Amino acid sequence: MFVLSAEGIVKSYRGGDGGILHILNGVELRVSRGEMIAVVGTSGAGKSTLLHVLGALDRPTKGQVHVDGEALEGRTDEELARIRNHKVGFVFQFHHLLREFTALENVMMPARIAGRDLRSARSRAEELLSRVGLSGRMHHRPSELSGGEQQRTAVARSLAMDPVLLLADEPSGNLDHANAERLHDLLAELARDLEIGMVVVTHNRSLAARADRVLLLEDGVLAETDVRGVVA
Repeated sequence: MFVLSAEGIVKSYRGGDGGILHILNGVELRVSRGEMIAVVGTSGAGKSTLLHVLGALDRPTKGQVHVDGEALEGRTDEELARIRNHKVGFVFQFHHLLREFTALENVMMPARIAGRDLRSARSRAEELLSRVGLSGRMHHRPSELSGGEQQRTAVARSLAMDPVLLLADEPSGNLDHANAERLHDLLAELARDLEIGMVVVTHNRSLAARADRVLLLEDGVLAETDVRGVVA
């Protein structure tokens, strides 16, 4: 069974002139456990929109999305929130860490919000921060962490609820080369070792090169390409 399946995904908006703007035009995508997919394309091609639809942050105009075998179509907002919070992890270009909390507290947050007890949430957060190389930085606040450390904390937070799917939108876009490379290695390692499905939107050739497949989003549809199709 695929951890993510998207069939015939269409996403349209009404433009300021009253016309219909088609962003996604029949996207097909299947992602297996342990598989890392890179989605590339020009700015404005709809890559972030695609991630939002795949992760139940937005609803498609048409089409079907299944996450871990569960259909998203016809779900209430509360049901979508449950699927999103328990089965999908998100990493964005900016880490969005809470400034007043330590790295450990930030990573504990999803589990605590979900009602898990303090001991299990803390244990899981400590495990994840060690996994991303931050065992010695757990009690530092974001302002005391480097940009790379902040983003690795955000990756750890995205895994707090043991998701089957991780969606990342330009995760290294705000990092210098050395920190970006470390993050790229980490993401590929996590997909393989934790056997989660991963879809990464990127303009970075180095990150795309680590993916099992590279897909180009163009004219609203996905097609297989290679790393040379990545916009630097």
